[in-house]
Amino acid sequence: MKKFTIALAITAVASLAMADGAALYKKCAGCHGMKAEKKALNKSQVIQGWDAAKIEAALKGYKDGSYGGAMKGLMKGQVASYDDAKIKAVAEYISKLK
Repeated sequence: MKKFTIALAITAVASLAMADGAALYKKCAGCHGMKAEKKALNKSQVIQGWDAAKIEAALKGYKDGSYGGAMKGLMKGQVASYDDAKIKAVAEYISKLK
């Protein structure tokens, strides 16, 4: 039982670490700015000020190809490896940037 509990705790910590919104956002900051204040490549909307639900919906839409304009192809590649937990974590993080 003790080994099982330790394994669960390690799995929980690993899941939290994998879904660290700040760490995930680092690859976004080059185009969107450190505080999400830029139009990515002067083609996207500024995402600073968006609520988490809107960001999450946009990221899921980019991933499945149902959302986006000029940046659709680029963004699909950026979020392709994100699972729902990572999308939620990065959306929550971005929504708090000011």
